[in-house]
Amino acid sequence: MSKRIQKGFTLIELMIVVAIIGILAAIAIPAYQDYTIRTQASEGLAMASAAKAAVAEYRADKGAWPTDIGNGTGQLGWTAPPTGKYVTGIVVNGGVITVTYGNQANTVIGGLTANLTPGITPSGDIVWVCQNAPTVAGATMAVAPPVAGTIPGKFMPATCRP
Repeated sequence: MSKRIQKGFTLIELMIVVAIIGILAAIAIPAYQDYTIRTQASEGLAMASAAKAAVAEYRADKGAWPTDIGNGTGQLGWTAPPTGKYVTGIVVNGGVITVTYGNQANTVIGGLTANLTPGITPSGDIVWVCQNAPTVAGATMAVAPPVAGTIPGKFMPATCRP
């Protein structure tokens, strides 16, 4: 009698490998989606850096927070709210910068907002509080408490989480 040598994998072995890959994919896909949404939210905060500089300059020049600027008035250097791939607009009201998400943003954050609230430290420096993050000790905020946006914290960078 001749011995038969097995070549390749059995059907059971292949099914086990497919099941393991399916379990790993079920865990990885939601984590990846959260990561991509967090990246989209970061675009708005990066775009807001120009508005932060404009608000700080306005405060240094006028001694007060801008009251209703950034909606096409030209007082902060733009005649229309800035937009981006994931941002439909950035407006400033009372020094608070509001970033509204949309355009190609994930539907989870589409139409939601993120806010940056300015404050002054006792030494006169301007500090920014993102969303619900803790305020700087001793800082006098433009709006107290800082204005929270509508984007859930898990989609914001770590500096914007409480």
